[in-house]
Amino acid sequence: MPTNNHINYIEFLVKDLEATKHFYQSCFGWEFQDFGPNYSAFSGSGVDGGFEVTDQPIMRGGALVVLHHDDLQEIASVIVKNGGQIVVPIFSFPGGQRFQFLDPSGNELSVWCQSDNPE
Repeated sequence: MPTNNHINYIEFLVKDLEATKHFYQSCFGWEFQDFGPNYSAFSGSGVDGGFEVTDQPIMRGGALVVLHHDDLQEIASVIVKNGGQIVVPIFSFPGGQRFQFLDPSGNELSVWCQSDNPE
């Protein structure tokens, strides 16, 4: 049952639906349900969402979706191997580390991990 005032669903605009699904399944193990040729819902990410095909430019600089992974080096390699681009290399912040990447459509996301580093 959805909870009032909680983020319930996230949608991304994408250029190539099949390439996007392949990227997120290969990198993060997400699952998909297609709703026609231009929309696919995803699950297995911690919050459900969807990908919608657009012919408009993908804008960066909006809300930053942050994923978690215990091994940043490993997941960064998987992201690059599957067509993603690291745009902010791994950096430390108090309590953790993270990096930012672009998916094949140009959506910017981040991956973080917790650390005992008190920077």
